[in-house]
Amino acid sequence: MKPHPHDTALEDTAIAWLAERDDGFSAEREREFAQWLRADPRHAATVARLEQTLGLLGEMPAFRAELNTEFGRTASVVPFPPARAAVAAPAHRARRWPRVLGWGGVAAALALGSLVGWRALRSPDEIRYTTTVAGYERARLDDGSTLELNAASAVRVQFTAAERRVHLESGEAHFAVAHDRTRPFIVSAGPIAVRAVGTAFNVRYTSDGGVEVTVTEGKVRIGQSGPASSSAESAPLLSAGQRIFLPKHAPLPAVEHVEPAALRAAFAWQSHLADFADASLADVIARFNARSRVQLFLAEAELGARRIGGTFALDEAEVFVRLLERDGEIIGERRGETEIHLRRAR
Repeated sequence: MKPHPHDTALEDTAIAWLAERDDGFSAEREREFAQWLRADPRHAATVARLEQTLGLLGEMPAFRAELNTEFGRTASVVPFPPARAAVAAPAHRARRWPRVLGWGGVAAALALGSLVGWRALRSPDEIRYTTTVAGYERARLDDGSTLELNAASAVRVQFTAAERRVHLESGEAHFAVAHDRTRPFIVSAGPIAVRAVGTAFNVRYTSDGGVEVTVTEGKVRIGQSGPASSSAESAPLLSAGQRIFLPKHAPLPAVEHVEPAALRAAFAWQSHLADFADASLADVIARFNARSRVQLFLAEAELGARRIGGTFALDEAEVFVRLLERDGEIIGERRGETEIHLRRAR
């Protein structure tokens, strides 16, 4: 199935930027690239996905050889770059990348995504994402929400003018939901529906029909599948740091509180990259603190309103702080090995 035309054009543009960056940016072109990344959150997300794909291919010699054979090239002995490199829109640093397949082969690698563990199929009414037993998928949905799919998982995404609905057919998925009060975001897994407006949560559908829901940000309401029942006010409400497991055909259990360390361990399978588009510094810090051993604090509360955009590795809090310090307006004060307090430069 052919990719969506707009997605193809965006990927082509991102590949062209990365190819030029590979040859070496001038200072002016580096500024223009940073402006392009900031112009639309999909730009940074596409670049991050391309980098992650190249990193995954670099760890799969057999697949790399297959692609090189397909395009009549001999594979270089130089490895691909790391998959977890951060792409920071405000201050991107140019890097030299080896051309193992050549950038023309990157598009082919994306088209053969199922071979690196995931597949996305689009029809007029829905998009279906699946992963293999060793796969992982991270996708930006049409409304700006982010989907992360664990191994051996499958979802169907159906968006209408009235609602945003995702059907988790198997496995586990994490959602960072874009705020839209006019269109509720509902995830169905078997008989259970999880309803959110603007939040982040995880849903795991077990092989025996049970459903586990864990909230990492905001709140969600648990109900039965179906538009009417899933929004019932009597349904259980879960807040950040809470989890519930609903066995098939069993009474509703009690809500469980989950410690931050346990949350990080449970979600270790997720990508460490996160996209932010005009987000507040306070919200970005909350995401870092949920995933990183190093905790960030605002020494001055008003700094929390600053707007941030870019794609960052959530397990690299030190790198994020150094990016903030580049413009000379914010300083990070290190207190021990696990705390950094952010304040204005004097």
